Amino acid sequence: MESALDYWSARALLEWQAELGATEALCDAPVDRYALEQAVPKPKPGAAPAPPLKPKEADPVDVARKAAKGAASLPALRDALAGFSHCELKRGARNLVFSDGQTGARVMIIGEAPGRDEDLQGKPFVGRAGQLLDKMLEAIGLSRAESVYITNVLPWRPPQNRDPLPAEIAMLAPFLERHVALAEPDVLVLMGNISCQAVLGKRGITRLRGQWNQAWGKPVMPMFHPAYLLRQPQQKRQAWGDLLELKARLGALS
Repeated sequence: MESALDYWSARALLEWQAELGATEALCDAPVDRYALEQAVPKPKPGAAPAPPLKPKEADPVDVARKAAKGAASLPALRDALAGFSHCELKRGARNLVFSDGQTGARVMIIGEAPGRDEDLQGKPFVGRAGQLLDKMLEAIGLSRAESVYITNVLPWRPPQNRDPLPAEIAMLAPFLERHVALAEPDVLVLMGNISCQAVLGKRGITRLRGQWNQAWGKPVMPMFHPAYLLRQPQQKRQAWGDLLELKARLGALS
């Protein structure tokens, strides 16, 4: 029996089916596809095996939050910081700079990051800026030996004393917040822009200094960093006014 289609019509129909993807001929006998086993395709001989799936990386901030929350004391918090492996600064620093001063003091000072001298000695504010800080505190009847507790936003020195990166501040902020909770000061003093960014989420120390803020359940006073005052001694008058404001606040809280 001859086909009712002429040659050109049959050819056009065949080309149309090929464009639709119908490029395979049907078998002579029907095949029940539902009865076929779901066979896993085997790799071709000599083909490289598929690489294993890479495990999902942990969120450093979440890891820090859990580690800090689990610390029930200041020594335990120091150990948790020492065991925190997600901050690259740790690899290049000589020492962990945790704190200095009197535990349980009414005033807690938060600096920015360790410098060379701090990295060598493992204590915050021990260089020229630290010497100036001691004189500033002494002028209003305070001292790190008796009435001030000191720490930094970062416990490890950044290379070449560069500013801490936002990611570094974010991953270490849970430790700092827990540090404040365990130290239980009456007031916080934030020295410099980095400290303000970590605690208040703000920068602009010339605008923030001398004005009381609130963070982590504590009154907060931003001040110029002593290192800045060494470079800009004309700003010491404003720093003196901030110190007097701090002294007055402590008197009011007594």
